[in-house]
Amino acid sequence: MWRYAFPLIAVVIWSFNTVVSKMAAGLIAPAEISFFRWLLAALLLTPLALRATLRNRQAVRPALGRIVVLGLLGMVVYQSLAYYAAYMTSATHMGIIASLTPLLVLGLSVPMLRQRLTPGAVAGSLLSIVGVLIVVSEGSLHALLASGIGPGDGLMLLAMLAYSLYVVLLKRWNLREVPPLQLMYLQVLVAAVALFPVYLLSPRMGLSATNLPLVLFAGVFASMAAPLLWMHAVGRLGPSRTSMFFNLMPLFTALIAAATLGETLEGYHAIGGVLTVGGVLLAELWKAPFATWKPSAGATMAVRKDRP
Repeated sequence: MWRYAFPLIAVVIWSFNTVVSKMAAGLIAPAEISFFRWLLAALLLTPLALRATLRNRQAVRPALGRIVVLGLLGMVVYQSLAYYAAYMTSATHMGIIASLTPLLVLGLSVPMLRQRLTPGAVAGSLLSIVGVLIVVSEGSLHALLASGIGPGDGLMLLAMLAYSLYVVLLKRWNLREVPPLQLMYLQVLVAAVALFPVYLLSPRMGLSATNLPLVLFAGVFASMAAPLLWMHAVGRLGPSRTSMFFNLMPLFTALIAAATLGETLEGYHAIGGVLTVGGVLLAELWKAPFATWKPSAGATMAVRKDRP
């Protein structure tokens, strides 16, 4: 049973990090926390991964272009958009929208990985979309049609789309020659380098005793500890069983946000969250393909007889 603690702790850390992103709004600029987070992770990972990465440079060199794309999508675009979204929406909304990730991955996998679409995927997608619409409209779909999706929720949707594309490309490219720790380390380096000019050109508030704990949590726990725990869980439990724990994220995020930020849990949060997570579970558990109709021998003979 202890094996299940690894993905559970990782999801709790990521749920806390969603709340930390909301806490950071107004205390540190998005470009600052994004840069400092990955810079800290790079410094901490260097003693663990640099020597092995250099020894493996013959395998790393041909994959560098793809690693750069992965780092930009999964660590720069995704997390930066999430920090900006935190200025305009609640942590609870962010957690529920983040739970769409498995379905977004599934949707992108159909054209990019030629994965077969299933009835469960279609039904689950529709159910989850309804759930997210209920949340972003705050229980009033009529108001949503009149005013549209809020900018914070829209940015969070774009962030999760970028992360989902990252996951699909990671599967498609299948960089087996680069071990997971080295692959993560190189992506962290890409993020730190790419965000440095953004940090220099953006408004800055500076590090302080107030925002430094937020940067430390994001850099140590969310950027290092949680991914390492998740990779360990995938190795022990397999990707399918591990991914099921991701569905707990909206629940944990809502509870943590209520306890630490005082966010009120409304009825539409419960309804939308249940529908969203229920749709993801439906898609993951109902994996039977669409039934294909096969004509009987008699029907086949009748068709042939009617042909001119």
